[in-house]
This record gives sequence, structure tokens and C-alpha cells, in this order.
Amino acid sequence: MASGKLAVQRLSDTIAHELERRILDGALKPGDRLQPERELAAELGVSRPSLREAIQKLVSKGLLHSRQGGGTYVTDRLDAGFIDPWQDMLRQHPNIQADLLEFRGMLECEAASLAARRATDADLQRIGEAYARVEALFAEGTSPEVLEQQVKADLAFHQAIAEAAHNVMFGHLTASLFRVINDHIDRNLRHLRRQEDDWIELRDQHRAIWEGIRSRDPAAAQAAVRRHIDFVHESMEARARHEERETRAKVAQRLTRGPGVKAGVEG
Repeated sequence: MASGKLAVQRLSDTIAHELERRILDGALKPGDRLQPERELAAELGVSRPSLREAIQKLVSKGLLHSRQGGGTYVTDRLDAGFIDPWQDMLRQHPNIQADLLEFRGMLECEAASLAARRATDADLQRIGEAYARVEALFAEGTSPEVLEQQVKADLAFHQAIAEAAHNVMFGHLTASLFRVINDHIDRNLRHLRRQEDDWIELRDQHRAIWEGIRSRDPAAAQAAVRRHIDFVHESMEARARHEERETRAKVAQRLTRGPGVKAGVEG
């Protein structure tokens, strides 16, 4: 016969649940290091032994991992199983890039719409700061170091919007997708940077996305993202055509030289 008594949840389970929630919400991201044990225990108002037990539970689940003398970190288990095979397939089958971009469009359009409705003041501040960094970096030059920072800032801006949707799946799927297509975004930005009109258009698109969310206009935010994704798709196709022409030109140049003739040594 059942006793009728309610099971009392262990304190360590409660702590583990709170840390899991922070991971799902994006407050703790893959690669983040947890606060020192003393600080985190004080923040949560729990004893250090209970905190250690909770951390060990999450380590056994693969959500956290500890380094000898180096603290405890959030793993990328939620993303790794998705990212690795898709990166391999994208390298081997570049034609699926259009499918990934189409998926990105559906994901980001809805995320922007939700962010316009749900973003807190703290979310808006974070998105605004991310946009300001994009705008500042996009106004700079074209050195490899600057371009690398431009890519990171661009992704951070879109990721901040995804997290402001306040749907854990949007935040994690967007982060995973960006890791998959990071190289392609990098090449696309480098291509767009050569065309001043395209670069100005790209900056205008980011501004329109930010203004739609800041003004809490879901339709405007969604339309701005759709304009951005369509533009990226068009520029991606233009880059592919440009690379194909360059490849053909190099082949034609080699054929014109003929066998045995090396570049730069013709008489």
C-alpha cells in the first residue's frame, strides 16, 4: 500500500535543475566556465557540498566537464552531434548550402518576430550593443583581422536576436547552424566587401532588423530578416559564379601556355 508521502527533492537535484535551466536559456553557453565554487554557492544560497554533488550530476550527463585544477565548463554536447556531420556534408556537397540558407531564413524570420514581441529591456540592450559593434566594425577596413572580427560580430548580432525570442530551441539551433555555415558566411562577407554598394546594402539591412525589433514591430522585423536572407542568397550565387569564372580563366590560361611552359618564364 502506498504511504501517500510526497517525495522530497534533494537539494543537489534542485541546484542541477537551475544550472540546466541556465544552459538551456543561454545564460551559460558552450565553453563557458562556471563561477568559482565559493561564489556560485553563495549566489545560489547553498552549501558547497550540495553544489559539488549537483555539478557531478551534470558532469555525468555530459553537460559539464571538469578540468584538473582548471574549473568546470559547459560542454558542447547539445551542439556537437548536429554540427560535425553537417560540416562534413557541406564540404562534400556544397549544393546543400542553399537548403541550409532556406532553413536559416525560416528560423531567423520567426526568431526576429518573437524577439520583437518578447524581448526584455536587457535583451534590447544586448541586441543594441551587438548591432553597434557590427556597425562600428563594418565601417572599418578589409584586413584579414578586421574581416574576422566582422564575421564574429555579424553572428553575435543574429545570435542575440535568437536568444531574445525566449524559446530555448531557437537559441540552440541558431548557434548550431552558425557553427555549421561559419566558413560560408566568412567567404560571403569577403565577397560583399569588394562591392561598396553591396556593403552599404548589408549595413542597411542590419539597421532595419534592429529597428524592427527595437520598435517592437514583429512584421517589420520579420520582413527585414527576409530581405537580408534573400540578399545573402543572391550574393552567394553571385560569388559562386565569380569563383567559377576565375577557375575557368585559370584553366584557359594554363591551356594557352601549353605543356611545359611555366608562368613568368616565357621568352
